[in-house]
Amino acid sequence: MSSGLLNHQTVSLLEKDKHILERTRFPIVTVSATFREDLKQFYGMVHDPLMRDVVFSRAHFSMAFGVAVHAWMSSGADRECPLSEKITAPCDTAIAWLVDPTNYVRSEDWSKIQSTEYIGRKLARNAFLKWVKDQVDTFVRNKLPITGAITPPLLHLFEHVDRPIISFHYEAGNILGGTGKRIVQVVTDPHVRDQYLTLSHLPNMKYCVMDEKTKEDFIEKAEMMDKRVDPDRIIVTGPPIDPRIVAARKKKNPFLLKKRPLRLCITTGGLGTNKDEIHEILHLLFDLLKVEHPPIQLLCYGGTNHDFTLMVQNIAKEKGIEIGELENENAGFRLIHGKHIVGINEQLIAYAFPWADGLITKPSGDMAYDAVAAGCFLLLLAPWGDWERNIQEVLEQRGVARRANVSHIKEQLEILASPILHHHDSWFAKAQQNALDLPPLFLNGAKNILNVAKQWK
Repeated sequence: MSSGLLNHQTVSLLEKDKHILERTRFPIVTVSATFREDLKQFYGMVHDPLMRDVVFSRAHFSMAFGVAVHAWMSSGADRECPLSEKITAPCDTAIAWLVDPTNYVRSEDWSKIQSTEYIGRKLARNAFLKWVKDQVDTFVRNKLPITGAITPPLLHLFEHVDRPIISFHYEAGNILGGTGKRIVQVVTDPHVRDQYLTLSHLPNMKYCVMDEKTKEDFIEKAEMMDKRVDPDRIIVTGPPIDPRIVAARKKKNPFLLKKRPLRLCITTGGLGTNKDEIHEILHLLFDLLKVEHPPIQLLCYGGTNHDFTLMVQNIAKEKGIEIGELENENAGFRLIHGKHIVGINEQLIAYAFPWADGLITKPSGDMAYDAVAAGCFLLLLAPWGDWERNIQEVLEQRGVARRANVSHIKEQLEILASPILHHHDSWFAKAQQNALDLPPLFLNGAKNILNVAKQWK
């Protein structure tokens, strides 16, 4: 496709989304992934279903989209969502609309978006580069060329938007907040990055945080940076969870764990994190699928990471494991993967959260909180930074998570499935019950965030 046509389509997408944003009740912005092909389909334009999305983070997409879904469902919207044929939620652009400025970057700047994803993927797969990233996190997050590429379309999109804007990335929130727009900035982890504090002294900025401790940390950090922040502008809302994920908890019953194989979902992140750990786990757990009465069933989420998907497929082939159809919940092994973040996020919601007893995943702000909201326990892979260590601590204290013993995962599953750690129940049953007993704050974040925007007059 020529760069001229690409730019023509990009400008058209930009103007169409701008028109919706100026009229919708809840304008939502994130920086997470391109989903241009889905947008083209939505607007009846020529699209290429084989074109892979560029994905930085599932979290920043799924959280933002989950809040939009809550707005649509709670408003009584009943029309089928035309953004993607895979979306099971109703959709009404007059109620809420989600945009990501990476969708409107012109062809001459596209290499900046691709290089950002490329560096992120390299960091996710290389232990030494990961260590370097940990040392220079601010540089890695702030000095990449993406900011210059997304700023012009972002400012144009929201030029005439007067309602509070719900932001799921500090970069978008700071760019728009710096122009005086009212921003409801969602802090997407129980961790306060310096970037969230950049405009925290301004009255046009409000912040939604996951818990009271994060609010305290926010105020303390702001004071240390000589920022005067009104505590009333820091609102504890809980994590933003798609209401369809919360509904999945209705299908969970710890008593059933004794009556059938354990259902485990193994997930990577948007950039393909924890690949080595998952490689080792699959090699070990596939052996359990080959016994006469397998004690487990597996579903793996590879996202849009082609190399990760190939790794899973190759291990399955080597071990003689058949990859079943996603619709067959009795299959021994299934795999979610694809080219588009919208579609695979919908598959995760449709096939993973309602089905799984537990997830083997890193302690991320999206997957981990989504899992426990769905009534699942967690076996945690290595965290990717301080923010994920905070999440791990929160969920371990709630009794819904523990660290996965990667090299001895088969033995760990056997121990946790027995009543050794608890007098009558297995750890799995106890942890799942703890997930089902979580307080409302873990379930109602999407509603609470919308209420912050709605009540800001």
